Amino acid sequence: MLTQSGLSPFKQVQGYALGEVLLAFGVVSMVFAGLIYGYVQANRMAEWSSMSLAAQAYAAQGAEQARAADWRPRDWPQTNGPGTMDELPPTNYSQTDIMDIPLTGKPTNTDYSFWVTNVVTVSDVFPNHNPQLRQIRSECHWIFPLTGLLQTNTVILLRAADQ
Repeated sequence: MLTQSGLSPFKQVQGYALGEVLLAFGVVSMVFAGLIYGYVQANRMAEWSSMSLAAQAYAAQGAEQARAADWRPRDWPQTNGPGTMDELPPTNYSQTDIMDIPLTGKPTNTDYSFWVTNVVTVSDVFPNHNPQLRQIRSECHWIFPLTGLLQTNTVILLRAADQ
């Protein structure tokens, strides 16, 4: 039924077209995807930072243990080994342990543990130089579980005798 003006007696309602609604949903979903991706990346970086700091502390611990060894090259007779005048001759040694990061419960090897290997290398820098110097290099090797890549943290100390 038409009126004299030729228009329908029903009111015309304004609204959004289906394409506009789909475009709005697409924009909102892209924003939410970006927020979720940002959160996941922040979590990954926080986990990597905690593991890297724990590995750096482990490498520093190995270097300080080697630095604490007794080294008195002017004593006589010259001997090497524990309890002698040179407790830390130029050598390599390594030890494997559980990384000290917060876990739930008691960290044991049956839990989801993160293993580290600390390699300590002691070498003479200038053997005929006075004063003698030794380099203590402590490398902590660990694997980041989210990527499976090997990471290395290194501490290098120079040490003179009787220090």
